Amino acid sequence: MATDVLIAGGGIAGSSLAILLGRQGLAVELYERSRFPREKTCGEGLLPAGVAVLGRLGLAEEAGGQEFVGVRYHSGGETVEGRFLTTEGLPQTGRGQRRFPLDRVLFAAAAATPGVQAHAGANVSAPLVERGRVTGLMIDGKARRAGLVVAADGANSLLRHQLGLDRPPRGKRFGARMHFRLAPHAGTSEWVEVFLGGGYELYVTPLPGRETLVAALSSARSPDRPLEEQFLRWCREHRGLAERLRDSEQVSQILTARLGARARAGVRPGIVLLGDAAGSPDPITGSGMTQALVSSELLAGMLRPRVPALEGRPPPVPPARRARFRDARGGSPPPPVGTGGGPAGGPLSALHAARTRPARTPQAPAPLPPRRPRAADETPCVKSRVAVAGLPSSAARSALRAACGDPPTASSTNG
Repeated sequence: MATDVLIAGGGIAGSSLAILLGRQGLAVELYERSRFPREKTCGEGLLPAGVAVLGRLGLAEEAGGQEFVGVRYHSGGETVEGRFLTTEGLPQTGRGQRRFPLDRVLFAAAAATPGVQAHAGANVSAPLVERGRVTGLMIDGKARRAGLVVAADGANSLLRHQLGLDRPPRGKRFGARMHFRLAPHAGTSEWVEVFLGGGYELYVTPLPGRETLVAALSSARSPDRPLEEQFLRWCREHRGLAERLRDSEQVSQILTARLGARARAGVRPGIVLLGDAAGSPDPITGSGMTQALVSSELLAGMLRPRVPALEGRPPPVPPARRARFRDARGGSPPPPVGTGGGPAGGPLSALHAARTRPARTPQAPAPLPPRRPRAADETPCVKSRVAVAGLPSSAARSALRAACGDPPTASSTNG
């Protein structure tokens, strides 16, 4: 059977997309260079919208996690907190879960999905480009072809780089993380907590089994101080965090990563960038894993009419789907979409609600700002992580037509 879609990268974005496309009847090949379990530098907090996607996939219970009710910020002795908004009167919660069990559950589910062939330990070395179109991938020295290629190979995407789609980061930021198992006397938290310091932020996420993640983000590193020593010094600077970590056991080695990956465009003929490969959101949003799940669901929905030959044109992006990213702009929460519960607002909308006194009747969300005119030679931008949801439908159609090989139309080139 001919392969419809090749996916490079078996993390959250790539595995969830493979599950969805396999269930839609496509023949999918999923390639991951690592073997599971694996560790990653990540904030490990899944927002309510991401939990809802896991529910629609039927994997929420298996993925597990520690519930949290919102986000709490600490700075200069002051605290502001925002509880997640409710949907149809029901409180929404996020979940904290380490990446290695979450990635393993998703990859195993993809491997068990009819129509999906999942391969770990595979070396995806280059895209195949023929007559200006990506037609496949070089995998373990062999060419594999498909109607569509999806690059979900992470923030340091090799495929993005080889296609000339890298864009310089706005600044130099790095992230580091450690895991701790709390002592019996330490209290646990039902919040993701953010501690703001001089030139850094600490993100503390509750995890199952009395474990907690501490992730640090900073724009500078002290050259005369080892990173782990500096990390622990930052933790000691905040009394509440230092008390919680007192007598705790460090259960993971420190891992670091450079932040701020960006892409000049999210598509080229024959290929779509997905997840961090399409550009990483600022970690202060806490939305990385959530947006990986939601954008995979959006992309799968737009490809559904193209089964089995990826022909024809994808439908307009429904307003309800665009609204699912409205929480990043502090708008009203959208109604539930599909089954398994609806998405709820993220930390920014929660903070907006917490600061608004007295409570007001929800108003219609503000219209999107006007889009700048696009140069004639500029590729339509579909950063699959965010922009598919936020683009007007005509631009989303243009971008996916370009990726899937359809010629542009007069109406689409103006959208």
